[in-house]
Amino acid sequence: MIVYILKVQAVLPIHSDPLVVVEGLEKIYSGKIHALKGISFKVYPGEIFGLIGPNGAGKTTTLRIIATILSPTRGDALVDGFSVSKNPGEVRKRISYLPEEAGAYKYLTGYEFLEFIAGFFAENIEDRNNMVREAVKISGLGDKIHDKIKTYSKGMLRRLLIAKTLMIKPKLAILDEPTSGLDVINAMRVRKIIKSYSREYNVTVLLSSHNMLEVEFLCDRVAIIHEGRIIAEGSPVELKTKYEASNLEEVFMKIVGEE
Repeated sequence: MIVYILKVQAVLPIHSDPLVVVEGLEKIYSGKIHALKGISFKVYPGEIFGLIGPNGAGKTTTLRIIATILSPTRGDALVDGFSVSKNPGEVRKRISYLPEEAGAYKYLTGYEFLEFIAGFFAENIEDRNNMVREAVKISGLGDKIHDKIKTYSKGMLRRLLIAKTLMIKPKLAILDEPTSGLDVINAMRVRKIIKSYSREYNVTVLLSSHNMLEVEFLCDRVAIIHEGRIIAEGSPVELKTKYEASNLEEVFMKIVGEE
């Protein structure tokens, strides 16, 4: 497994300029809850970067700020050089965002839903059809793509939503807990979809997860966030070596002093 991870990291454009720059990001809710306490990190083109940590650590708040859904209290985030605070419209042209609790129109078929979403991004019918064709392939739903979404299992729905998010080939795909609530088989399918699509089309992926073991095998680099602060950053191999741990969960426990 270590050989595989090193092989993936070796092809990253590590000498290119970062696509995402987060600098001193803070978020205070209602003047009381300090959700983010000055976090900073960079994500490079073509890489899969994981923001990981326990529930309530600040992962979703960070992604929502980068997706221009929330405004930061202090600090800023840049996507392709554009500020989420000053140029949110330009940022939105470059990203695709999938929230953890996203849904779909249950009385449409999967195919109709993809056509509907593609219509917002495509410049013409041919472009729309190409997007939908790509999304069908990504989802791996086969003939089930023509069934009503209300008949889909949670795993099938998540695969449809991942396909919807990736089909527009964004510069940055932002995925909040992409495998949350899925069984082992469907979680594995979603991870394979994310990794293969990122590699094939050089789509940069920023994802959050509380499952540290999962992202260990998916991400090129990770930042571990705890109580609104980033407490460690690097490749899974680097972090495990530095902290003499067998997995990222052990790394986290050692850093926060719970071991």
